[in-house]
Amino acid sequence: MKILENIIANRSLSFAEASGGKNIPAGTLYRSLGLNPVEKGLIFLYNDNRLPGIEVLLNFYSTAHAIALLGQKLHPEFKTRMEAEYRPKYIFDPGRNEIDGYELKNFSETIAIFVRENYQYEVSIHPEIKILLSTSGTTGIPKLVKLSDENLYQNALSILQYMPIRETDVVPLNVPINFVYGFSIFTTNSMRAGKIICTDKDIMQKAFWDEMEEHGYSTLGGVPYLYENLNRIGFFKKENKSLRYMTHTGGVINAELRKTIFSYCNLYEKEFFAQYGQTEAGGRMAYLTTAGLLEEETSIGIPVHGGNFQIDPDTDELLFSHPGIFGGYANRLEDLATYEQPRTLHTGDTARKGQNGLYYITGRIKRIMKLFGIRLNLDEVEFILKNELEGNTFACLNFNDKKIIVLYDNQDLDPQVIKDIIKEKLRINPQYVNIEYITHFPLSQNGKINYPLLQTLQHENI
Repeated sequence: MKILENIIANRSLSFAEASGGKNIPAGTLYRSLGLNPVEKGLIFLYNDNRLPGIEVLLNFYSTAHAIALLGQKLHPEFKTRMEAEYRPKYIFDPGRNEIDGYELKNFSETIAIFVRENYQYEVSIHPEIKILLSTSGTTGIPKLVKLSDENLYQNALSILQYMPIRETDVVPLNVPINFVYGFSIFTTNSMRAGKIICTDKDIMQKAFWDEMEEHGYSTLGGVPYLYENLNRIGFFKKENKSLRYMTHTGGVINAELRKTIFSYCNLYEKEFFAQYGQTEAGGRMAYLTTAGLLEEETSIGIPVHGGNFQIDPDTDELLFSHPGIFGGYANRLEDLATYEQPRTLHTGDTARKGQNGLYYITGRIKRIMKLFGIRLNLDEVEFILKNELEGNTFACLNFNDKKIIVLYDNQDLDPQVIKDIIKEKLRINPQYVNIEYITHFPLSQNGKINYPLLQTLQHENI
């Protein structure tokens, strides 16, 4: 377990609850639950970035178990669906008091984990599978990316080649670690930094800034939406003395904000790293340093150390090769028996390489969008709407990763009902959803909805 070995080898590392005052050395935390180190099963860990969840993660990482790292706020319906499909032996979910078929057992004074009653090993989980992460954001479809310890370690090494982490750094887990970006923040800083602060607060809460003042955070990470909010509250108008550098991934930062961040970094001697990554690559695939913020166009920068980009001459799709590439997808329990690592990752993004050697994303060939950093498969959104409103047709479009456009052709439908379903099932604020009536859907020659034409018409109408 190379990730864990490097975390334990970091003698200066400790973990602390942001508001509790507890401070535990990493060497103590990872073996606190008395688990069988050779048992190979599956745990569903519903994470909230607080210390108990991190303790469970480190303890299970030290065993042969595979860990499905999922969001604490995942819709209950989707939790039930995934648990019925994968039938994990263990479930850690502080948000529930009971689960059918499971007994809640105390593993320590502070840690209780659900254990499946009369558990049977139905599938031999492949020994390479260590972490399972969802690619579906909040849509809840149980499609998991299979990652090995080696995948995660190699990606962490690549990030550490450019990330200026010091052993004195105090790092907040303000990005959920069930997202690959948050998980790579966790692993890289656990390998090099001095203290990890476990927090479930976000920057729009006063408590977060109180914690930053108390602990002296060295770094912040987030998607563009975080930096847009920081700008709104005047963050870039003062120094924030403890802060040395910031990181970003999950979409494009607009030109004016890039200039504001550059000016802030230049004035107060901070660093900013814009990054590009996908769950299938185990973390971050490319990075851009502070100076790159002044590029006329938004660039993803250059590949991380050990990685390589190629552009498909026929489709312009960006292809990535690196030892951190995943071992395939799991849609059901049986898929955990295999681990097959491709030599090249098809990113689904189209790109070009500039004369300056930097890479630029020009579009997407998959129907996937990032709404403030949360990955959404538009086909899956349509599937949910069609399930809830049977007999109706919907087409979902992406408007610049800022809004979902939902088109429907039944005049009798109440658009508010559509918004309510999206809010309830996907936990997406209705202000980021446009519902529009269309008299008929244009079709391609094979009789399917012509999405490229719809997208073009939408951009012409806006």
